Amino acid sequence: MAGTGHFTLKQGISQLTQRPKNWAGNVAFQAERVDRPSSLQQLQSLIARSAKVRVLGSGHSFNHIADSPGALVSLDGLPQGVELDGDSARVKVTASVRYAELGRRLHDKGYAVPNLASLPHISVAGSCATATHGSGDANGNLATSVSEVEMVTADGEVVVLGRDRDGDRFDGAVVALGALGAVVSLTLDVVPAFDVRQYVYEGLPVEVLDDHFAGIVSSAYSVSLFTDWRTSRINQVWVKQRLDESGGSPAGPDLFGATAADGPRHPVPGVSAVHCTRQMGVPGPWFERLPHFRPDFTPSSGEELQSEYMVPRRHAVEALHALEGLRDRIAPVLQISEIRTVASDGLWLSPCYGRDTVAFHFTWIKDSAAVLPVLGLIEERLAPFEARPHWGKLFTVPPEVLRSRYERLPDFRDLARRYDPSAKFANEFVATYVLDDA
Repeated sequence: MAGTGHFTLKQGISQLTQRPKNWAGNVAFQAERVDRPSSLQQLQSLIARSAKVRVLGSGHSFNHIADSPGALVSLDGLPQGVELDGDSARVKVTASVRYAELGRRLHDKGYAVPNLASLPHISVAGSCATATHGSGDANGNLATSVSEVEMVTADGEVVVLGRDRDGDRFDGAVVALGALGAVVSLTLDVVPAFDVRQYVYEGLPVEVLDDHFAGIVSSAYSVSLFTDWRTSRINQVWVKQRLDESGGSPAGPDLFGATAADGPRHPVPGVSAVHCTRQMGVPGPWFERLPHFRPDFTPSSGEELQSEYMVPRRHAVEALHALEGLRDRIAPVLQISEIRTVASDGLWLSPCYGRDTVAFHFTWIKDSAAVLPVLGLIEERLAPFEARPHWGKLFTVPPEVLRSRYERLPDFRDLARRYDPSAKFANEFVATYVLDDA
């Protein structure tokens, strides 16, 4: 979800003298005010008396998904907490906690979450609400670790939904785009802490993927392919190897024709790797290796735009070839593109719902006028594969087309009417792409 990186809030209500923006600065929010309650009771009262309200997260979205015609609410003022229950192998996390902080605290206690996104500075609640993900054939998106959701609904009441108690309804409430209520805490499944080593390989011939895509993306716990779409080679393959799964054996000097890098690399060619997580096979804790960027590096602004499209994994090679025909349009406005795999899940609004997925991610230059036409071309090429865009990134897919790609959307609308009958948490984005059935 979009967030608070570009403005400072005081306790209570902040009247806006300057429109707050998202992390990348390409979206200026239209809210009348920004609230920063300091207690759960204040939040409940605020929501109950508001006609329209949306919750802000950490700022790493690129469209109007978090905007509100009424009030915006930052949960950063609420008491933060990370409560581990080792007996049940679960941790309760308040909404504004970032994965970087969660990772450190869990690891100190001997635990981990199964996967992390490339950037660890994003909030737990916002990431799960939009089905943000990492990489790995057997790894679901971050929301698949959620076992319980605690939220404040439209009438100001606190509602708790659990996987073990609420079954199908719970599956609709985890990836909810902020449309059901203000999530104040999530309970996540945890696993024993583990160590990872990371290698980067360079110069993978694209044609190798025709026969070996599955072998490459399943060659380690987490694998990412980076390309700038300028040549017939994949620039880099990032391989994150769990030591307890590799038998302690380091990776070899080549990978399907790609050769091991002779030093640390940044995904974007020519950029210093100083802020990237440790490479060259040096072992380290999971939370310092699964992301691409170091937890102690905090980005202040993003000179970029982002898009991402999720395609059924069985169509990975076909989709890749479809996009290759757009190299001359993609490359001039691109910084880097990442290709990852994500496991299928049963969360209604997850782009990975019901299908093992390959995700095509694009980090663009910060020029909307130049980028948006290219998105239309990409979406046209990926249309035969029913690509689902990431909810928090830029896309131009028509609403009726996007809605047709989520079979549980009617059920989600019923859930929204149950918890938010007056559409208090809805905004134009949510209404257009999710709640409207026209």
